[in-house]
Amino acid sequence: MLYAKVLRTKYPSAKILNINLDEAEKIPGVKAIITAKDIPNNEFGVIIPDQQVLAKERTYFIGDGIALVAAETPETAKKAVESIKVEYMELPGIFDPLESRNAPTIHEDKDNNQVIHHKLRKGDVEEGFKRSDVILEREYQTQFVEHAYLEPEVVIAVPYENNSVVTIYGSIQNPFACRNAVASVLKIGFNQVRIVQNHIGGSFGGKDEVISSMAARAAVLALKTNRPVKLKNTREESIIESYKRHPYKLKYKVGATKDGQLLAMEIEAIADSGAYACQTPFVTWRSVVQATGPYEIPNVKTDTFGYYTNNVYTGAMRGYGSPQVIFANESLMDELAQELGMNPLELRLKNIFHDNSVTASGQKLDNHKVSLGEVIKKATDSINFLEKYKEYSKEQKGDKRKGIGMAISYRGCSLGAEAVDAAGVILSIQKDGTLYFYSGLAENGQGLKTAFSQIVAEELGIDIEKINFMVVDTLISPDSGSTVASRATLVGGNATLDAAKKLKKKLTDFLIEKYNLSHKELIFKDNSIYTPNQIKLMSFDEAVSSAYNSGVFLSSYGWYKSPEISWDEETGQGRPYFTYVYGCQIAEVEVDISTGEIKVLKMVAAHDVGRAINPASVLGQFYGGISMGLGYGIMEELDTDEGYINNTNFDEYLIPTVKDMPDITPIIVENPDPSGPYGAKSVGEPTLELGAAAIANAVAQATGKRIRSLPINLEKIVVGHSLKKGRKKR
Repeated sequence: MLYAKVLRTKYPSAKILNINLDEAEKIPGVKAIITAKDIPNNEFGVIIPDQQVLAKERTYFIGDGIALVAAETPETAKKAVESIKVEYMELPGIFDPLESRNAPTIHEDKDNNQVIHHKLRKGDVEEGFKRSDVILEREYQTQFVEHAYLEPEVVIAVPYENNSVVTIYGSIQNPFACRNAVASVLKIGFNQVRIVQNHIGGSFGGKDEVISSMAARAAVLALKTNRPVKLKNTREESIIESYKRHPYKLKYKVGATKDGQLLAMEIEAIADSGAYACQTPFVTWRSVVQATGPYEIPNVKTDTFGYYTNNVYTGAMRGYGSPQVIFANESLMDELAQELGMNPLELRLKNIFHDNSVTASGQKLDNHKVSLGEVIKKATDSINFLEKYKEYSKEQKGDKRKGIGMAISYRGCSLGAEAVDAAGVILSIQKDGTLYFYSGLAENGQGLKTAFSQIVAEELGIDIEKINFMVVDTLISPDSGSTVASRATLVGGNATLDAAKKLKKKLTDFLIEKYNLSHKELIFKDNSIYTPNQIKLMSFDEAVSSAYNSGVFLSSYGWYKSPEISWDEETGQGRPYFTYVYGCQIAEVEVDISTGEIKVLKMVAAHDVGRAINPASVLGQFYGGISMGLGYGIMEELDTDEGYINNTNFDEYLIPTVKDMPDITPIIVENPDPSGPYGAKSVGEPTLELGAAAIANAVAQATGKRIRSLPINLEKIVVGHSLKKGRKKR
């Protein structure tokens, strides 16, 4: 196996005048060096193919690769990279999406710097504001956030293995998206690229396009050298190259009656897409759907935009366009409540969704239980919200002040109108009664293997230990799209249930015919099969053996396509998602106003998950989501300065540790959904979305000071603005 190393650009925006490889090629142990001219198709992208595998004529962000070395050892590869001489002409860069709107184009083949513009129009906002007694206009801002997964990105490309042109092994979140990218770059068929997902050390949306780029680079080198090639990022390389959560600049205008009825809302949200489009078109689409929050508002005008800059590019991260707008909208609700002289709970309860409510996109919520009132009540009761809110509203003496804040949300489940939403599995019973299982959706640490195996075990009445859940292999597993959008349990779980039911029916039909039974159905439980009147026919293993000996085919393909949805691009009206989940989180904080230190004392999280397939796994999502929401709210920020990244490791990029975690009260709310397997819906992303907003509202009460930009760190508490570091020397 060879080891690869990437030479990255010195400047975020520059023209490449010359690349001199002479010195590097002479180093013993160097087997190949490639640049953009060696790549069959140098551009790829899931939505818009504008991302460079290696920079060809110019660089667009500080993570762009210039050249790639394959050598006998990692040390030799590193030495060769350092020996490559590149001549640049530094170009002016654009680092603010607001400036990008009217600036010269970053990508020469495009007419302007706008990646996307989504619109939503409902009612007449001007009329709504005319009828309003109170109108508030506020601006909010969120930051770049690093995924901070435990394991940096790594791939191994193997040429001509098992009748494929190239096989890629790695920490890959979305194997089929990676396959598509590699095939596109190599200009070969999907059937000639094999992607095998290894156990993955975290992703949170982050190991998608960056892994596709790395896989393509390694594949080109593997084919050039005819040897396996390993490409692994250090932590610093990972932070420089990988995409981040989108920073947003948001303008909100809301109108309400004096008794708190919301009448109109106008929103403009601008996302920094960075150098490439990546997931910006879909991230900003989810934002436009959910920007008004879970409130019935008759008149709405929302516009979300994405603009290219020369910053690090941005893509999928847990929450996917929701945390940004929830922070803004839920902060706005508290500000409006204060303006109206109401408590924030009262204002929310006056306007929230109920059964048959109509959303901003005109969708009537009539096909599932709208449990917003239930999750709010359970959360607020568990922490005595109103009593504490009244107590902390009184004058507090000393430097340490307490506050309590809440935030609520609704979230569309699965992909929605972003793309066709379907998934498949392969389930096969072996002669001895054991099973193997291939899923087209990937286990990224969220517990998919456990949930899917439980569904099979439940349906067939067998022990979960009988099931061998195979790793995703794109030559065997059915293409099920990307494992994103908290869709695995909902969409993949339905496909799993479909496969299990097909096998159950095959066995049932065989046994009824073989034993001339009068029953139409049989009961599968406790590793055995019973008649409806609880008479045991035989063990599951005996039934399987008998079926095999009679020539019954005991493999099945499970498939599920989500219910129909709709979306009008011009008006933003339609049914963007087939069902929704609802949540409420409450934060209790203590702020030292002299030092700016924020301690999150308690967090309550109530989320309707439909049905908890595995309650322990669901609780894990609660704790992990709250941890990430806390980091988003008060400490995490990728510090950028004119495209350069200053904090490239965890000594300076701060994430929560165990010592930062509050006392957490998780509340699982179950209202089984008719569209979900056993009623299950989504939980992975909703648990993250609310924390920053709830903490922001609590800090505002404690300090009497509203901070409208994330993170709410000690500089903003004490000084009132973020202290920027100087540009890192290169």
